[in-house]
Amino acid sequence: MKNRIDQCFENLSAQSSTALIPFITTGDPHPDWTVDIMHSLVEAGADVLELGIPFSDPMADGPVIPEASERALEKGVSLASVLSTVAKFRETNDLTPVVLMGYMNPIERYGHEAFARDAAKSGVDGVLLVDCPPEEMSGLTDSMEQSGVLPIRLLAPTTTPERVERIARSAKGYLYYVSFKGITGADRLDHAGIIAPLEEIRRHTNLPVAVGFGIKDAESASAVAKFADAVVIGSALVQTLSQSNSREQAKQLAFDFLAPVRKAMDNVAA
Repeated sequence: MKNRIDQCFENLSAQSSTALIPFITTGDPHPDWTVDIMHSLVEAGADVLELGIPFSDPMADGPVIPEASERALEKGVSLASVLSTVAKFRETNDLTPVVLMGYMNPIERYGHEAFARDAAKSGVDGVLLVDCPPEEMSGLTDSMEQSGVLPIRLLAPTTTPERVERIARSAKGYLYYVSFKGITGADRLDHAGIIAPLEEIRRHTNLPVAVGFGIKDAESASAVAKFADAVVIGSALVQTLSQSNSREQAKQLAFDFLAPVRKAMDNVAA
């Protein structure tokens, strides 16, 4: 049986469509609303969902996502509750891939084998760790792959061609290319500047390549969609959701934010 991620990208490739991958922080703005927000994002056109694992020191993010993590942690959101959120989502959606994005520390505390087992059981399809190079997570990778959870790898502008080749060999699902040196939410994306790095990455892999960081709206998403296999949009969405005061408002804000992005990306493909 194919992993949901592989099946999703296979379907999109047949349609010549670029994947839209929204990122949200699990539990923000309220733990009870996350599943409904996930469903709204799918309704608005999300192909894959990235769920942030709240963490107290998210060094690659700033400042929007750390603030969201802090709010979620204050409400008691843990890695266990992130997995419970995915399981709840799976009660009514067994098709949309879910990727967890975060840092190694919560998983170390949870335990590699236990995490891999429980992630698979809850319906997680992939895991992307920001602060852990592949060489330092071989044990976790083995446990995840035995459970059917894919290791999603990060590449950056500073990654050498030799290292791109090594990382690509160990990657599954898709590769996540960080579009510039810096933190999430920064506003300095050079659309044309991603063309050469993507070409280099594709010399070493047939996996889809997602581009994230600096994508904040329909215009920037559609520009990146011309070159990437997937577009990741996070900080701007998290910031929008932080303004919600109720479950219904959060659902509507999620839909209203993502639907124009989907439409703009589809217009590029048309």
